Amino acid sequence: MNTSNGDRRVVITGLGAISCLGTGVTAYWDGLLAGGGQPAEVPLPHLNMRTKKMYLVDRAEIPAQPSHYAGVELGSSPRLAVAAAEQALTDAGLEYGACDAIPVVLGAELGNADMQEIQRSSGRTAWTTLTPAAAVVGAGIGSRAALTSVGNACSASGYALTIALDMIRAGEATTVLVGGAEGITRAGMGAFNRLGAADPVRCRPFDRNRAGTMFGDGSAMIVLEADDHARRRGAEPYAELAGAAWSCDAHHPTAPDPSGDQIVRAMTAALADAKLSSSDVGCVIPHGTGTPLNDVVESQALRRMFGERIRELPLFSLKAMIGHTTGAAGAFACLTATLMLRHRKVPANSPIDQDPECGVWLPQEGPVLLDGPAVLVNTYAFGGNNTSFVVKDVAGEGSKWSR
Repeated sequence: MNTSNGDRRVVITGLGAISCLGTGVTAYWDGLLAGGGQPAEVPLPHLNMRTKKMYLVDRAEIPAQPSHYAGVELGSSPRLAVAAAEQALTDAGLEYGACDAIPVVLGAELGNADMQEIQRSSGRTAWTTLTPAAAVVGAGIGSRAALTSVGNACSASGYALTIALDMIRAGEATTVLVGGAEGITRAGMGAFNRLGAADPVRCRPFDRNRAGTMFGDGSAMIVLEADDHARRRGAEPYAELAGAAWSCDAHHPTAPDPSGDQIVRAMTAALADAKLSSSDVGCVIPHGTGTPLNDVVESQALRRMFGERIRELPLFSLKAMIGHTTGAAGAFACLTATLMLRHRKVPANSPIDQDPECGVWLPQEGPVLLDGPAVLVNTYAFGGNNTSFVVKDVAGEGSKWSR
């Protein structure tokens, strides 16, 4: 039986985060307002590469447990995911360990790679599972529902959010725990160094001197819920995940299509799905990795999308604050958009010497008013995988931010 209901509202009722800015959502928001984190030397031996820094979670804040699951030794990524999941469920008023009907959908690109590398460097020849986080989180929350790991590279958790949105709209679930998690990895850093896409200074999207991206680790988790279900149990939503869309460049294994056509297509379709227009968008969280071509193409696509208004529409360059969290980037962006709506402001961007080819507005002097009911988020990935989604406020409807 098809129970699909595309008009079913999906709201955000719980948030959890661990990043270079600290543990918990309050520490995360305060860290953004304070100017973000700073990259640090990665504590791994044999980093024979040019760029050796990441935006790192304080090693003392990475949980020691769970250390194993189903015979698999766990690195930092699944442990971070479990900790952020517990935060999000507690925030939503759901009992951790008693969520048998709640599916888990996680984005993870490099996942458990740090444990793989430890094992291989010690002479072990067997490979361990690369992406166990969804299963580990599912076991931790007591889920008997679907456990899905999405691996669409750096847009993985953007895709995860859209999958979770569709599950609730289709009536497959009333609540979904969705997010992303990544740990440190020598292989990932080495790959970007070899590609010439790793900035040795910091992550500085839209800067004229940008030289690539810089990774960050951590986990962001979000509880999505059918609006009617949330209200029946007395939950107060932060915001609504109002619309989402995918597209694919089909242009090049790593480089974006210079035309930006598919980027514009994803943004346009996401707003249409949300039943909003471009004038409803009060801020854009761009993909903005700091790679030379990506930032220019995205800037041009945003000009096509918003016209001359792009010069007065604030962009928030999240990766300059926490690094590129790869498979978790979309989840962190969704979390950030939700907090912007809650607080009705956009934090100041990290100072940059802006590239004139990137004709967008990145407020740097201080926070600015979020003047609009929605935030548009973009996530892109190698292979031309694009997602855009829209987070919309629920002001005046008993939302958490109105408290």
